[in-house]
Amino acid sequence: MTEARGSAGPKGETYAPGTPCWVSLMVHGLATTQEFYGALFGWEFRPGPQQLGPYVRALLDGCEVAGIGQLPPDRHLPMAWTPYLASADVDLTAETVRLCGGTVGVGPLDAEEAGRLVIGSDPSGAVFGVWQAAAHSGTAIAGVPGTPAWHELLTIETASVAKFYETVFGYDEEPVISAGFDYLTLLIGGRPVAGVHGVGHSLPRDRGPHWVTYFEVADTDESLAQVTDLGGHVLKPARDTAHGRVATVADPEGARFCLVQSPC
Repeated sequence: MTEARGSAGPKGETYAPGTPCWVSLMVHGLATTQEFYGALFGWEFRPGPQQLGPYVRALLDGCEVAGIGQLPPDRHLPMAWTPYLASADVDLTAETVRLCGGTVGVGPLDAEEAGRLVIGSDPSGAVFGVWQAAAHSGTAIAGVPGTPAWHELLTIETASVAKFYETVFGYDEEPVISAGFDYLTLLIGGRPVAGVHGVGHSLPRDRGPHWVTYFEVADTDESLAQVTDLGGHVLKPARDTAHGRVATVADPEGARFCLVQSPC
């Protein structure tokens, strides 16, 4: 994980192309999932675009931070928070995704007046979204508890999949030079916006390559206790890193995410 301060677009401004600008989760139990994240992060909810089924936007202090949608009962997909990467032309990005060996599963389509979206996957199968903003530019607040702090792709190895993202979204890369540690940071305009972590055969057996969202919290240990009390699960206990105190958890439906308490 790398510090990501400054990667979010302020209210009323669009995100630079390639920057993670939104994060969304599809679940079966929309009401119970709202209860879990509302209690954990202090989110409130209001309805959002309904093209793909029931959908709500999570708000923190009145600012939009994330989205949660409901899957049809017969759809059984791995639950995961999905980052949306900003694009100035989502149709062109979708075509580039296909040309570079990725897959477009949904879209391009309009989300009412909010913007235009695509949901696709990279050549390794990791799912991501693409967002072309109109009325809705994306996450409107950052750097406080309850907001996305970082996005990281867990994959088998970084080299080949990084080339895909660099070609599609125009990233520069900054590898971590360390024996036995396969990690690189993706940059836009010299600023870190996401990470790619090659973990080889350490990927969870029930998941292929996938994106993981880190959410800022005030106290990682207190939040871990809350996760358990609310019916979630601790997958990796809290540990101190150079970027803060981090833990990996899952919500009651199994969606994995990380908690990070940034250094003072």
